[in-house]
Amino acid sequence: MTDTLESVVKVVTLDGPSGVGKGTMAQILAKDLGYHLLDSGAIYRLAALASIQQNISPEDEDKLVEMCTQLDITFDASDESKVQVILGGENVTSRIRNEDIAQRASLIAAIGPVRAALLQRQRDFAQEPGLVADGRDMGTVVFPEAPVKFYLTAAAQVRAQRRFDELQANGLDVEFNAILHEIQERDTRDSQRKVAPLKPADDAIVIDTSDLSIDAVKQEILSHLNKSVLA
Repeated sequence: MTDTLESVVKVVTLDGPSGVGKGTMAQILAKDLGYHLLDSGAIYRLAALASIQQNISPEDEDKLVEMCTQLDITFDASDESKVQVILGGENVTSRIRNEDIAQRASLIAAIGPVRAALLQRQRDFAQEPGLVADGRDMGTVVFPEAPVKFYLTAAAQVRAQRRFDELQANGLDVEFNAILHEIQERDTRDSQRKVAPLKPADDAIVIDTSDLSIDAVKQEILSHLNKSVLA
């Protein structure tokens, strides 16, 4: 069998909808394992932000594709508390986390040519000694041959509460029902899109994080990794 990138470089994929804790878990795992980190959701959010900055409509596929091939993206993991996301030399970590950007990113992510333009950019993050890839199609499309794939899930109500608490902690005035509606709407759009729909890979290990602490999720993931990738 021909060697694939994932068989040469150790790649661990973490997929799932928003609010399941996969971003936090990916950062923890990457740090503990000494691996590189790919936040694919940030890449789509960066594309969304860039499209706003350049006044490109989500319906203008040609301009979006051209823009995506020229994006200057860097992840700075030197800050242990939070990965810093850099676009064109500017730290936009906070700017890409608002709901307007999230909604546009979801729209952009449903466009086939845009996903194709960003596919190789994501695969380029797979470097020695390994990679933890966080997203929605890491195990199904970007790294289909990854030796271990995880799919994190949680009830919509639980994810909405987590997001509500996070935004309130940041001093924002938000409504729980509005957040829940946005999450449910995005789940539907992501799972029903024709290109790379949100779903577990056939060989993914599914973990429901609804009633689990971050440490409990981490220990469950590490137990599987110790039997395979880290063995």
